[in-house]
Amino acid sequence: MRFCILSSGSSGNSAIVVTEGTRILLDAGFSARRLGSLLASAGESIERVEAVFITHEHSDHSSGVESLKKYPHLKFFANSATARAIQRNLSWTPQWQIFPTGQKFRFQDIDVESFSIPHDAQDPVGFRFTSGLDDLFSPRRTLTWVTDLGHAPQGVRDRIRESDVLVVEANHCARMLEADPKRSWTLKRRIGGRHGHLSNERMTELLASVASPRWRRVYLAHLSRDCNSRGAVEQALDQLRTVLSCEFSIVGHGEGTPFYELS
Repeated sequence: MRFCILSSGSSGNSAIVVTEGTRILLDAGFSARRLGSLLASAGESIERVEAVFITHEHSDHSSGVESLKKYPHLKFFANSATARAIQRNLSWTPQWQIFPTGQKFRFQDIDVESFSIPHDAQDPVGFRFTSGLDDLFSPRRTLTWVTDLGHAPQGVRDRIRESDVLVVEANHCARMLEADPKRSWTLKRRIGGRHGHLSNERMTELLASVASPRWRRVYLAHLSRDCNSRGAVEQALDQLRTVLSCEFSIVGHGEGTPFYELS
């Protein structure tokens, strides 16, 4: 299994996961044209993708569903509340593949687990993707994706512990959010609340409290354009690097990553 983040941030989010048996998109927060361009830059194409897994209905994760009607072969995986929320704004009906939150299921050669996360959406989820034959040539590896959450309850901590690669958000610096002149007091309370987004400080507390020796690489994503910076995230990482030996990758606002192979 290998994956890359196509682009991440408050303006849009999407990633691709590739295995021997399939290709899937994780979220579609960009138009089909933009997704096509991002995929082409990664050496991939929408035509080769089989399915889209959607974490929740907010536009920076789902706005591309409408224009993806040009690709009728795609299947769209979401729980029922998320699918209903997205469907209300569509001019077509995708091939919805509805799963109950918390269910484990298999798509092609990927074992999928969804789990609930605390965010101000209908029924937001994180995902764990596991693939491989569990032998010398194809070890089983797990990628866990958990962004858009205001805090991390025990269920989230349990799932990220048993992961080889983790994508978690470092959305904002608390001090930068408080000082931001563009956002109202109400919006600041929403972003920083328990159903908003993880700050650098809360991200640090989460990773330090779990500190799994299994982690190979941790991606810090979904950075705010105005209320975070690479330098602020690096500063937050200073204390983590004393307790964690894994590699860290900071994904700046609107940036993507090269492919990473979970071998």
